[in-house]
Amino acid sequence: MAEKKKIRLRVITPQEIKFDEEIDMVIFRCTTGYLGVLPGHERRSAVLDFGVMRIISGDASERWLAVFGGIAEISNDVVTVVSSAAEWPEDVDLETAKAERERLERQIQEHEDDIEIQRDQALIWRELVRVELTKYPFLK
Repeated sequence: MAEKKKIRLRVITPQEIKFDEEIDMVIFRCTTGYLGVLPGHERRSAVLDFGVMRIISGDASERWLAVFGGIAEISNDVVTVVSSAAEWPEDVDLETAKAERERLERQIQEHEDDIEIQRDQALIWRELVRVELTKYPFLK
């Protein structure tokens, strides 16, 4: 029986290589919507939005990784994601993320400068992604 073809996923942040393994499929959020990648995908690049990446391996194995923007390059069955930050569910303290979101929502009401408001809106979105990530099981 022929071996099932895989793709290699590499997720790189300034601090570390967060993930580097062969998998069956990956789905991530781009600025234009969600993109799923299987073996044999056409060559392309994509700008990533804040969101939860689904990493699928084997028949029933799935992991979730929060990615906070960046670039994805797909070429020759290799997906390379470069992001400023990425977190596993076990990296997130749910209560801290909720408290930070609430603090930022209160703070945004006090701003008069559009740039400060936009910055805090982006930080709120980050905390919402972190809260969403905690809904997924911790898998090693």
